[in-house]
Amino acid sequence: MELKIAGKTGLVTGASSGIGRGIALALAAEGVQLAIVARRRTLLDEVAAEIVANGGLRPAVIAADLMQPDAASAIATLALRELGSVDILVNNAGGSRSFGVDASEEQWEEALTLNFTRQRQLAHQLLQQMVARNWGRIINITGKSEPEGINGAFCAKAAMHSWAKGLSREVGKHGITVNSIPPGRIMSEQILRNYTPEYRQWQAQNEIPVGAYGEPEDIAQLVCFLASPLARYITGTVIPVDGGLRRYQF
Repeated sequence: MELKIAGKTGLVTGASSGIGRGIALALAAEGVQLAIVARRRTLLDEVAAEIVANGGLRPAVIAADLMQPDAASAIATLALRELGSVDILVNNAGGSRSFGVDASEEQWEEALTLNFTRQRQLAHQLLQQMVARNWGRIINITGKSEPEGINGAFCAKAAMHSWAKGLSREVGKHGITVNSIPPGRIMSEQILRNYTPEYRQWQAQNEIPVGAYGEPEDIAQLVCFLASPLARYITGTVIPVDGGLRRYQF
């Protein structure tokens, strides 16, 4: 299927590893000129080199920490300087740390900043130039809606879904779509760090209908489609990619 996104520009956050890296590689393979963002410059340079080795255009590399107060403005400014415009924004950066009912305000603030506030700010920094061109794609990599307990990241992801739905209703008339993808168990550094091989095998066999953990490419393929003109009538959605792990029906 010809996605018709060659020549578009895109910004991918959290692009140094895992899902973000997979998304960056997939978009670049489709001919998208990218700016890639993460904290670890060395890993970003490796992603950039892989994109070039695969025949893609060398992306702009932006090393940035989303917890810095001016991060969204700085990232948007650098991306626009390097690319001229940003047609596709993939809000992938985030992180989850479990905490209890006695969590501090600092813990809550960190979770909300990293998983909602910076993504919202970055989108709004780039929105007007999308409106001016009457075309844009905002794709948020979010998280599940079934928390086992209190987790600030889950609360922030729920806020992302609500914000994205509301924004989609405001900007659809400008040719801009806004969608969210909550991943299931996708192989990454975090998965390898947090779950033993024995647990991963048990969960794949007992809780995931397709019988396996996913790969970053499973997310990336949907991102590429949602970023394309072919997905012009899909907006305001939350589309899980989880091998059937979640139990709710919509």
